[in-house]
Amino acid sequence: MFIDTRTVEQNTVVETTICIIGGGVAGITLALEMSRAGIDACMLESGGFGPDDATRDLYRGENIGLPYTFADGSRSRYFGGSSNCWGGWCRPLDPWDFEKRDWIPHSGWPFGLDELAPYYARTHELLKLGPQNFDPAYWEREIGRQDVRRLPLATGDMRDTVAQFSPPVRFGKVYREELSHSTRVRVFLHANVLSIDADAQGTTISRLKVGTISGRAITVTAKIFVLATGGIENARLLLASNNVQAAGLGNANDLVGRYFMDHPRMMSGKVRFRPGIARNKLYDIKYHYQNVAVSAHGTKISSQFAPKQEWMEREKLLNSRVWLYSKWYGEGSAGSEALIRFKEALMGKDQPGRSVKRDIETMIAHPLHTVGFGLTRLLQWPALITDVTLQAIVEAVPNPDSRVTLSADKRDHFGMPRVRVEWRLGDQVQRTFDKTFQLLAKELQMANVADVTLDEPLEGRTWPAKLEGTWHHMGTTRMHDSPREGVVDRDCKVHGISNLYIGGSSVFPTVGANFPTITIAALSLRLAGHLMRQLDVPDAVGSTRVDAANSPTMSLHTPSQVDTLPIAASTLTPMMKEQ
Repeated sequence: MFIDTRTVEQNTVVETTICIIGGGVAGITLALEMSRAGIDACMLESGGFGPDDATRDLYRGENIGLPYTFADGSRSRYFGGSSNCWGGWCRPLDPWDFEKRDWIPHSGWPFGLDELAPYYARTHELLKLGPQNFDPAYWEREIGRQDVRRLPLATGDMRDTVAQFSPPVRFGKVYREELSHSTRVRVFLHANVLSIDADAQGTTISRLKVGTISGRAITVTAKIFVLATGGIENARLLLASNNVQAAGLGNANDLVGRYFMDHPRMMSGKVRFRPGIARNKLYDIKYHYQNVAVSAHGTKISSQFAPKQEWMEREKLLNSRVWLYSKWYGEGSAGSEALIRFKEALMGKDQPGRSVKRDIETMIAHPLHTVGFGLTRLLQWPALITDVTLQAIVEAVPNPDSRVTLSADKRDHFGMPRVRVEWRLGDQVQRTFDKTFQLLAKELQMANVADVTLDEPLEGRTWPAKLEGTWHHMGTTRMHDSPREGVVDRDCKVHGISNLYIGGSSVFPTVGANFPTITIAALSLRLAGHLMRQLDVPDAVGSTRVDAANSPTMSLHTPSQVDTLPIAASTLTPMMKEQ
């Protein structure tokens, strides 16, 4: 069921078995598993069912590293979290992404791909994906179109890979009804965790202090707490919870907030197709992104080129993905940018500081670029392609100096320190971009597909303005068997704290070059299974569930009557009491 925390009586104490902090992909996945297993749980979500300016402001902070946007427009602080704005890309990490590679400092996971494989399999239902098959030959055969064909690869150093698209699943919408009717899970909306309080020894979490922007305060106690608020906010909450441990919870070895990673993204070069070569939808992001023409059995896919493991080892490079990127008429103009913002406004996407009226005026002032770009985007006319380039994303190096810290003087509405984000990238990332672009250019030329003129190499130069992040916030509470190397252990439990776990991509030790949502979901399913075993409930991997219908209920109101319930002290069950 859903509860509006703003209506809960002041100083209420909520008691539960598992408390999940955060209502994004990790948090909702855990909540669904707890509900289906009949385990009492509550989820604390900072926002409501849609964006609002006051809640959005809590994400804001200071960027002190490479130019980087990490709050407005790239996160969604309301129910569903970042699934409200993701594109749906899904592909498991490569096997070598889990391995320690001697040319990449701090690389490797405590376990291999085989450990996550059964959970990756279960994500296909959760994320509404197709068959558990990422073989390019299979998808080429099943799609069966002449304009969706694999290219021959001649160097032996590169391969083509496939990603599947989730519709994309908006977790806050797709799973809202199930959680609304749950008799085991309560979702508290507009509930901001202000402090994670530990006992005097700092080894057990005793309670959470929770507040609403409107001024209500409640307390939550639980047997187990799971922090799942994202790669930046997870670190922020741990660092700010410093009443017992001055450096913050889980930070005895000064690791919380360090190793901040995102997948850097760059474009390079000009691709000139040779005569008679038709443009191939399979490898062009403008044509394969959520395109029904590049789909089979109801599942849309895309294909990217990637270096083989042997080449990366030989050249001492990072993992990467690269594809073609067609540029359309009017792209990048004031009119096209205004059109994109206008569409996002119609979709309800976060757009702080933007004016629909001003965007309409801009589109009217630039009719050719606006209409030309809009029609090309809608109809995908090849005749209106003005240029083709290469685009790549590259694995980030785990760098302890790339980090999230707290501001010394800037505070949010609750008086909590705002974040300072320092994103750093080194020469190895630059060299991987250079070598990856060069290798694909060679492949296209050897296959007699295209000639490629590349931009000036990046290595040794200042990062250009066209460098982008992909809003994949990772690594700040990294996983390692040793507390000297990681914040959480292989079960995602914070080292030295008996009942605090962390969910989401902040636990990734290394991040590969694939999109993180499917791995976040797989890790969340794995964590759910571990928590069930801790509570003597059968593991969900075997599809064994405790029958919730035969378990004691915790309903405060008939879930079907309302979606968001106001709660007063007079309606509290034994699981909730006044302080």
